[in-house]
Amino acid sequence: MKKDTLRSIGFYSLSDRRAEEVSSTSQMERCELIITEDCNFSCPYCRGLEEYIYGSREVKQLSLSEVKYYIDLWCEGTPLVNIRFSGGEPTMHPDIVEIVEYAKSKGIQRIAISTNGSNDIALYYRLIEAGCNDFSISLDACCASDGDKLSGGVVGSWNTVIENIRILSAMVYVSVGAVLVPFNIASTLKTITLAHDLGVSDIRIISAAQYNKPIPGLKAVSDDILDAHPILKYRVNHFIEGRNVRGIQETDTHKCSIVLDDSVIAGDYHFPCVIYMREKGKPIGRVSSTMREDRVAWFSTHDTYKDKICRKNCLDVCIDHNNACEKFRVKR
Repeated sequence: MKKDTLRSIGFYSLSDRRAEEVSSTSQMERCELIITEDCNFSCPYCRGLEEYIYGSREVKQLSLSEVKYYIDLWCEGTPLVNIRFSGGEPTMHPDIVEIVEYAKSKGIQRIAISTNGSNDIALYYRLIEAGCNDFSISLDACCASDGDKLSGGVVGSWNTVIENIRILSAMVYVSVGAVLVPFNIASTLKTITLAHDLGVSDIRIISAAQYNKPIPGLKAVSDDILDAHPILKYRVNHFIEGRNVRGIQETDTHKCSIVLDDSVIAGDYHFPCVIYMREKGKPIGRVSSTMREDRVAWFSTHDTYKDKICRKNCLDVCIDHNNACEKFRVKR
């Protein structure tokens, strides 16, 4: 059997099949909804959202009816395959359980939540019962003193997060993300080892956009740990080879096929991707029944290498996916 190169990276939403079949009419693979701007942490690397996204709303979040409408748009015809709810801190949305239940009722296979992991474990149990089968949890430090500082000074938060990661990792797919800045980069190896010992499914290391430099010392990560976590292995190998997490090269494709079968929504705007949104890029347009047509038009005219946000910040996994899409497109 031919090896699925993209699947081997470790991100379950990626596959050679997806890259080969993507088009203006192919099945929607993934959507990310920024359901709230509310958060109990104030992480130093967090960019927040542009003011216009929620405009004059008193509460900076999507209503339950808006979330359902957006899900319905992406599930017209064939159900969306993967959905992710993020924020802010999505578990602070008052309707988060109902939101997950609705996503499940629409036939969505993978329902993910990006969380700081600090909420009451009872809520996470309810979310699993409602249909959530993936938690992406921030783990930026290997000790309580650093962890509490990186949360913005929420004392005791790190211990809660660690215990929740341990419990949830025994129940569903859990990946942890370590955002690295000068403050915590020296402890990267300890953070990786801790995450492995907690039993997580995978580990994502990334330098913060404001920092965006190579991560030293990764040759010391053991083969046992690398073999247990494909995304970590993918990233570590890149760093060792001198490839950073972010940045499009001139030899890469200058087209973003991700916008064709993927979307990120915040407020009532849709963006090319979550990185583009976080880096203050302009939305493709307003959410509407013509949203996909708008994205196809953006794809047709947009050169990602000429776009400074894309060229500097596009992630390695997205670049590899887009290169594969271009290769299959040429073959057709």
